[in-house]
Amino acid sequence: MPEGPELHLASHFVNEACRELVFGGCVEKSPVSRNPEVPFESSAYSISALARGKELRLTLSPLPGAQPQREPLALVFRFGMTGSFQLVPSDALPPHAHLRFYTAPPGPRLALCFVDIRRFGRWDLGGEWQPGRGPCVLLEYEQFRENVLRNLADKAFDRPICEALLDQRFFNGIGNYLRAEILYRLRIPPFEKARTVLEALQQRRPGDPGPLAPKGKLLLT
Repeated sequence: MPEGPELHLASHFVNEACRELVFGGCVEKSPVSRNPEVPFESSAYSISALARGKELRLTLSPLPGAQPQREPLALVFRFGMTGSFQLVPSDALPPHAHLRFYTAPPGPRLALCFVDIRRFGRWDLGGEWQPGRGPCVLLEYEQFRENVLRNLADKAFDRPICEALLDQRFFNGIGNYLRAEILYRLRIPPFEKARTVLEALQQRRPGDPGPLAPKGKLLLT
Protein backbone atom coordinates (compact mmCIF):
# COMPACT_ATOMS: atom_id res chain seq x y z
CA MET A 1 0.00 0.00 0.00
CA PRO A 2 1.54 3.36 -0.98
CA GLU A 3 2.61 5.45 2.01
CA GLY A 4 4.33 8.80 2.43
CA PRO A 5 7.59 7.90 0.63
CA GLU A 6 5.73 6.40 -2.34
CA LEU A 7 3.54 9.50 -2.69
CA HIS A 8 6.66 11.66 -2.46
CA LEU A 9 8.37 9.62 -5.20
CA ALA A 10 5.21 9.76 -7.32
CA SER A 11 5.24 13.57 -7.16
CA HIS A 12 8.88 13.58 -8.29
CA PHE A 13 8.02 11.22 -11.15
CA VAL A 14 5.15 13.42 -12.36
CA ASN A 15 7.25 16.58 -12.17
CA GLU A 16 10.20 15.05 -14.00
CA ALA A 17 8.18 13.17 -16.62
CA CYS A 18 5.90 16.11 -17.41
CA ARG A 19 8.43 18.94 -17.16
CA GLU A 20 8.80 19.40 -20.94
CA LEU A 21 5.34 18.18 -21.94
CA VAL A 22 2.32 20.22 -23.02
CA PHE A 23 -1.06 18.64 -22.38
CA GLY A 24 -4.27 19.48 -24.19
CA GLY A 25 -7.94 18.63 -24.50
CA CYS A 26 -10.27 17.18 -21.89
CA VAL A 27 -9.41 15.01 -18.92
CA GLU A 28 -10.77 11.52 -19.46
CA LYS A 29 -12.23 9.34 -16.69
CA SER A 30 -12.91 5.64 -17.03
CA PRO A 31 -16.63 4.77 -16.91
CA VAL A 32 -16.16 2.27 -14.09
CA SER A 33 -14.59 4.74 -11.66
CA ARG A 34 -16.86 6.17 -8.97
CA ASN A 35 -14.64 9.19 -8.53
CA PRO A 36 -15.85 12.58 -9.81
CA GLU A 37 -15.53 13.79 -13.36
CA VAL A 38 -12.78 16.37 -13.85
CA PRO A 39 -14.38 19.37 -15.61
CA PHE A 40 -11.22 20.71 -17.21
CA GLU A 41 -10.47 21.49 -20.85
CA SER A 42 -7.62 23.53 -22.29
CA SER A 43 -5.79 23.65 -25.60
CA ALA A 44 -2.45 23.76 -23.76
CA TYR A 45 -1.65 23.18 -20.11
CA SER A 46 1.10 21.91 -17.84
CA ILE A 47 0.92 19.42 -14.99
CA SER A 48 2.79 19.63 -11.69
CA ALA A 49 2.59 17.61 -8.47
CA LEU A 50 3.17 18.08 -4.76
CA ALA A 51 2.94 15.38 -2.08
CA ARG A 52 2.02 15.78 1.58
CA GLY A 53 1.82 12.67 3.75
CA LYS A 54 -0.53 10.18 2.09
CA GLU A 55 -1.91 12.71 -0.39
CA LEU A 56 -0.71 14.09 -3.73
CA ARG A 57 -1.93 17.33 -5.29
CA LEU A 58 -1.93 17.52 -9.09
CA THR A 59 -2.24 21.03 -10.57
CA LEU A 60 -3.38 21.62 -14.16
CA SER A 61 -2.19 25.08 -15.28
CA PRO A 62 -3.26 26.57 -18.64
CA LEU A 63 -0.38 28.06 -20.62
CA PRO A 64 -0.43 31.66 -21.91
CA GLY A 65 -2.76 31.95 -24.90
CA ALA A 66 -4.50 28.64 -24.22
CA GLN A 67 -8.20 28.39 -25.01
CA PRO A 68 -10.65 28.55 -23.41
CA GLN A 69 -9.26 30.97 -20.86
CA ARG A 70 -9.61 29.53 -17.38
CA GLU A 71 -8.00 29.27 -13.97
CA PRO A 72 -5.74 26.36 -12.95
CA LEU A 73 -7.46 23.34 -11.46
CA ALA A 74 -6.06 21.24 -8.62
CA LEU A 75 -6.97 17.68 -7.63
CA VAL A 76 -5.91 15.84 -4.50
CA PHE A 77 -5.27 12.10 -4.84
CA ARG A 78 -5.17 9.39 -2.20
CA PHE A 79 -3.69 6.22 -3.64
CA GLY A 80 -5.60 3.58 -1.69
CA MET A 81 -3.88 0.20 -1.93
CA THR A 82 -2.62 0.20 -5.51
CA GLY A 83 -2.67 3.74 -6.93
CA SER A 84 0.18 5.06 -9.09
CA PHE A 85 0.93 7.36 -12.02
CA GLN A 86 2.24 6.12 -15.36
CA LEU A 87 3.19 7.98 -18.55
CA VAL A 88 2.45 5.83 -21.61
CA PRO A 89 1.68 6.10 -25.34
CA SER A 90 -1.98 6.99 -25.77
CA ASP A 91 -2.58 3.85 -27.86
CA ALA A 92 -1.16 1.58 -25.15
CA LEU A 93 -3.10 2.54 -22.04
CA PRO A 94 -2.54 0.18 -19.11
CA PRO A 95 -5.49 -1.67 -17.60
CA HIS A 96 -7.20 0.21 -14.76
CA ALA A 97 -6.11 3.65 -15.99
CA HIS A 98 -9.01 5.46 -14.32
CA LEU A 99 -7.97 9.05 -15.05
CA ARG A 100 -6.07 10.15 -18.17
CA PHE A 101 -4.39 13.40 -19.20
CA TYR A 102 -3.33 13.53 -22.87
CA THR A 103 -0.50 15.51 -24.42
CA ALA A 104 -1.22 18.04 -27.17
CA PRO A 105 0.13 17.80 -30.74
CA PRO A 106 2.61 17.86 -32.36
CA GLY A 107 4.62 14.83 -31.40
CA PRO A 108 3.60 11.34 -30.31
CA ARG A 109 0.49 11.47 -28.16
CA LEU A 110 1.16 10.39 -24.58
CA ALA A 111 -1.12 9.90 -21.60
CA LEU A 112 -0.40 10.51 -17.95
CA CYS A 113 -2.58 7.93 -16.21
CA PHE A 114 -3.72 7.40 -12.66
CA VAL A 115 -3.67 3.61 -12.49
CA ASP A 116 -5.46 1.81 -9.67
CA ILE A 117 -6.07 -1.92 -9.95
CA ARG A 118 -8.18 -2.31 -6.81
CA ARG A 119 -10.03 1.01 -7.20
CA PHE A 120 -9.62 2.11 -3.58
CA GLY A 121 -7.82 5.28 -4.68
CA ARG A 122 -9.68 8.60 -4.62
CA TRP A 123 -9.37 12.07 -6.07
CA ASP A 124 -11.14 15.25 -5.02
CA LEU A 125 -11.46 18.53 -6.88
CA GLY A 126 -10.31 21.81 -5.39
CA GLY A 127 -6.81 21.03 -4.18
CA GLU A 128 -7.52 21.13 -0.45
CA TRP A 129 -5.63 18.68 1.75
CA GLN A 130 -7.93 16.37 3.69
CA PRO A 131 -9.00 18.01 6.97
CA GLY A 132 -7.68 16.40 10.12
CA ARG A 133 -4.36 15.22 8.70
CA GLY A 134 -1.30 16.42 10.55
CA PRO A 135 1.91 17.82 9.06
CA CYS A 136 3.82 15.60 6.64
CA VAL A 137 6.44 13.46 8.38
CA LEU A 138 8.82 13.94 5.42
CA LEU A 139 8.44 17.54 4.28
CA GLU A 140 7.11 19.33 7.37
CA TYR A 141 9.31 17.75 10.01
CA GLU A 142 9.46 20.60 12.54
CA GLN A 143 5.68 21.10 12.46
CA PHE A 144 5.19 17.33 12.66
CA ARG A 145 7.43 17.05 15.73
CA GLU A 146 5.74 19.98 17.45
CA ASN A 147 2.27 18.59 16.70
CA VAL A 148 3.11 15.24 18.32
CA LEU A 149 4.82 16.60 21.42
CA ARG A 150 2.21 19.31 21.98
CA ASN A 151 -0.58 16.72 21.95
CA LEU A 152 0.88 13.89 24.03
CA ALA A 153 -1.99 14.29 26.50
CA ASP A 154 -4.43 13.27 23.75
CA LYS A 155 -6.09 9.92 24.36
CA ALA A 156 -4.60 8.67 21.07
CA PHE A 157 -1.31 8.27 22.94
CA ASP A 158 -2.95 6.01 25.55
CA ARG A 159 -2.89 3.34 22.86
CA PRO A 160 0.05 1.06 22.01
CA ILE A 161 2.68 2.74 19.87
CA CYS A 162 1.90 0.29 17.03
CA GLU A 163 -1.64 1.72 16.88
CA ALA A 164 -0.80 5.37 17.51
CA LEU A 165 1.66 5.44 14.60
CA LEU A 166 -1.25 4.92 12.20
CA ASP A 167 -3.16 7.98 13.46
CA GLN A 168 -2.91 10.41 10.54
CA ARG A 169 -3.69 13.39 12.79
CA PHE A 170 -0.18 12.99 14.16
CA PHE A 171 1.73 10.69 11.76
CA ASN A 172 0.57 11.76 8.30
CA GLY A 173 2.30 9.46 5.82
CA ILE A 174 2.97 6.51 8.12
CA GLY A 175 1.26 3.23 7.26
CA ASN A 176 1.63 -0.45 8.05
CA TYR A 177 5.02 -1.15 6.49
CA LEU A 178 6.67 2.03 7.81
CA ARG A 179 5.26 1.38 11.26
CA ALA A 180 6.75 -2.11 11.26
CA GLU A 181 10.14 -0.90 9.99
CA ILE A 182 10.32 1.95 12.51
CA LEU A 183 9.51 -0.21 15.51
CA TYR A 184 11.79 -3.05 14.40
CA ARG A 185 14.81 -0.87 13.66
CA LEU A 186 14.47 1.06 16.91
CA ARG A 187 13.78 -2.09 18.94
CA ILE A 188 10.62 -0.54 20.39
CA PRO A 189 8.12 -3.08 21.78
CA PRO A 190 5.04 -2.58 19.59
CA PHE A 191 2.56 -2.72 22.47
CA GLU A 192 4.36 -0.20 24.66
CA LYS A 193 2.08 2.74 25.43
CA ALA A 194 2.74 5.48 22.86
CA ARG A 195 3.01 8.21 25.48
CA THR A 196 5.64 6.23 27.37
CA VAL A 197 7.74 5.90 24.22
CA LEU A 198 7.45 9.55 23.19
CA GLU A 199 7.21 11.65 26.35
CA ALA A 200 10.95 11.55 27.06
CA LEU A 201 11.45 13.47 23.82
CA GLN A 202 9.97 16.55 25.49
CA GLN A 203 13.17 16.75 27.52
CA ARG A 204 15.57 16.22 24.60
CA ARG A 205 17.59 19.04 23.23
CA PRO A 206 17.47 19.70 19.46
CA GLY A 207 20.11 17.60 17.75
CA ASP A 208 19.95 14.70 20.18
CA PRO A 209 18.99 11.39 18.51
CA GLY A 210 15.39 10.32 18.99
CA PRO A 211 12.86 8.01 17.32
CA LEU A 212 11.97 8.36 13.66
CA ALA A 213 14.10 11.26 12.35
CA PRO A 214 14.58 11.63 8.58
CA LYS A 215 17.79 11.18 6.59
CA GLY A 216 19.50 8.85 9.03
CA LYS A 217 18.42 10.77 12.12
CA LEU A 218 15.82 9.28 14.37
CA LEU A 219 12.32 10.73 14.12
CA LEU A 220 11.28 13.44 16.58
CA THR A 221 14.81 14.47 17.55
